Amino acid sequence: MPESSTKRIVVLGSTGSIGTQTLDVCRWRSYRVVGLAAGKNLEALCEQILEFRPEVVAADPSIQPELRQRFPDLKLAPIEEVAAHPSDVVVGAVPGLAGLSGVRSAVRAGRRLALANKESMVVAGPLLWAEAEASGAEILPVDSEHSALFQSLVGEPFGGVAELILTASGGPFLHEPADLCGVTPQMALNHPRWRMGPKVTVDSSTLFNKGLEVLEAKEFFRLPLEKVKVVIHPQSYVHSLVRFQDGNLKAQLGPTDMRLPIQYALTYPERLPTPLCDLPIPERLEFYPPDLMRFPALALAYEAGRIGGLAPAVLNAADEVAVEAFLKGRIGYCDIARILEKVLYQTPEGTLTWENIEQADREARRLALELMGA
Repeated sequence: MPESSTKRIVVLGSTGSIGTQTLDVCRWRSYRVVGLAAGKNLEALCEQILEFRPEVVAADPSIQPELRQRFPDLKLAPIEEVAAHPSDVVVGAVPGLAGLSGVRSAVRAGRRLALANKESMVVAGPLLWAEAEASGAEILPVDSEHSALFQSLVGEPFGGVAELILTASGGPFLHEPADLCGVTPQMALNHPRWRMGPKVTVDSSTLFNKGLEVLEAKEFFRLPLEKVKVVIHPQSYVHSLVRFQDGNLKAQLGPTDMRLPIQYALTYPERLPTPLCDLPIPERLEFYPPDLMRFPALALAYEAGRIGGLAPAVLNAADEVAVEAFLKGRIGYCDIARILEKVLYQTPEGTLTWENIEQADREARRLALELMGA
């Protein structure tokens, strides 16, 4: 649905799931994509460069020689420079803690940041808000759950909020198999509702992704941890709810299509038409409490939030290592939560600073590898 616009967009993580869907939205709106940052997916990145003709690109060093050969006039730069490139919106969609440097650079440059990289807010929320207050940057959520909370809170006094309620599909293992320890990577990657990258998909199956979203909501909306709750909602049509102190609830509902929250972050406060405006409404909506015994990773995320400080960074690092090992067949499915628990309870003391985050991340990764015998 083309619309003439001069809006300039930078996409960090352009070849991933959120990145490619962001580019769909840019096609709908005829936005100018002026910066791309990607990893090692050479062919996908080359196709994007040919289509959008960005002014600057960041890529993994391993594919830069080929990029220079194919596009001699292309400007290659570090991701931090791409994130700070003149633009109207920067979409932060590089997964994991690897996305933090680009996110921080965009915020320091005073850009509107459409944040899909939840780990950045989880491990460094207070630091990012301090940077945003200094630079005048906006931070808007792209995660469907946090976008839903944001949309439900527009125009509402924050003092009236009783709790934020995140919905979770429950993933592929909501009810079975009874014993999760035999789950294979192929089984864990078969998500019933969402199309995501492998790491996020595995995290969704353990509900650790929902735990990260709890911690993200705590930091994004700057509310106490006890005000952030989770309910299982298999249909994934209600994306989140806000309960107010008078007992009323507001919910945001919509199709399971990430292009809707992406577009909302790009166009806020406007709501512009999309090809998804007349999809059917489900006939049935169900809600269940989460089973923390079956999904201990969610409980561990809450525990990291209670510990505070560097604990979320430590837990996130341990999960990145454990999930990678699981996907490579080096550990079992149930070993993921065991490693998270052991690493979490060795969180070092220290105040939350950029330097301490990096050090805690390195130490947590080392400890997780040690626990796996690597």
